[in-house]
Amino acid sequence: QVQLVESGGGLVQAGGSLRLSCAASGRTFITYALAWFRQAPGKEREFVAAIRRSGGRAYYTDSVKGRFTISRDTAKNTAYLQMNSLKPEDTAEYRCAYRGGSSSYTMEADFEYDYWGQGTQVTVSS
Repeated sequence: QVQLVESGGGLVQAGGSLRLSCAASGRTFITYALAWFRQAPGKEREFVAAIRRSGGRAYYTDSVKGRFTISRDTAKNTAYLQMNSLKPEDTAEYRCAYRGGSSSYTMEADFEYDYWGQGTQVTVSS
């Protein structure tokens, strides 16, 4: 079992910044990657970013490239999502996800993630 706890969401004006944290606990020694997904009301869940535990390779969806940065602290089993230049369209519930192993599926494949956090709300006002 793996537990994920997110923090750092909130209300911010357009152009502002927020930093999300995802702390993983439990059987984290087999972590392959941690990722962030988001879901806005009435929309499907969307991949945002992911980072491999080993090596730290990062992946981003096109709409956040250049604005968001994902990072990890392996000693703390924590992933971070630094979000800059936020836009109203970034408003969503953001959830952290844990992937235990690699496969032929890409990082965007939400069905490859084994555990999910409860989510943290990010609201960007115009």
